[in-house]
Amino acid sequence: MAKITTALSAPDAARTKPAPAAARKPAKRGTRTRLSRPEIELLFTRLHAKNPEPKGELEYVNPFTLLVAVVLSAQATDAGVNKATRRLFEIADTPEKMLALGVEAVTEHIKTIGLFRGKAKNVVELSRLLVEEHGSEVPPDREALEKLPGVGRKTANVVLNIAFGHPTIAVDTHIFRVSNRTGLAPGKDVDAVEQVLERVTPDRFRLHAHHWLILHGRYVCKARKPDCPVCPIADVCRFKEKVQPAGRYSRVPELEAAAMADTLSRLETP
Repeated sequence: MAKITTALSAPDAARTKPAPAAARKPAKRGTRTRLSRPEIELLFTRLHAKNPEPKGELEYVNPFTLLVAVVLSAQATDAGVNKATRRLFEIADTPEKMLALGVEAVTEHIKTIGLFRGKAKNVVELSRLLVEEHGSEVPPDREALEKLPGVGRKTANVVLNIAFGHPTIAVDTHIFRVSNRTGLAPGKDVDAVEQVLERVTPDRFRLHAHHWLILHGRYVCKARKPDCPVCPIADVCRFKEKVQPAGRYSRVPELEAAAMADTLSRLETP
């Protein structure tokens, strides 16, 4: 099975009849990055160097099972979702099979996951809609995805990014924390953070930016005890409470200009 990492909030999972996708509100005035362009380039260059091809932790076998896995991941751990879906995806890896399985059987498979009753109903209903309205295919379209039960903007962004290669950025709790702590994309809500990230993330890094920031938040810039001594971007980070020392990376005026230029030139080489 392929894997992804994500962490979504309860609203993506709990609602059974989502409202039509509304136009996004513009970012609030003053919500902009606190980092310079060279610092942003350095931040993503370091994350790329540490993990050139980031892989996540949710298991899936095709776009449909990816969609289901992400819907189930709200308010649940990836390990818990994987444990529940391994057997489920063996017997129901298409919308038709999931629909035939029914709510009761799906509920039995995912009963160890938080909010499992509502999620089971959403999974079966979105399967029905995929069969009846989309030819049993997951649509590569944000508006269509957000009309499916249990699918919010974050879920749609993850599916568009992983299944279809769209350079979307799904802001979860990890990305929200990292963006605010580092100063990369400060914002009071996920929409504000997402819009700043979309503006400032260099094109060459957009496809994997979602995973780099999530993994960094999950394993290094942790909520309770950030591991600043091993952080590859500690010298760029604006987090006032960061743990010292900042590890082997020391802040220099040139921002490692020569090393960064060399790395970027190699990234741009066909």
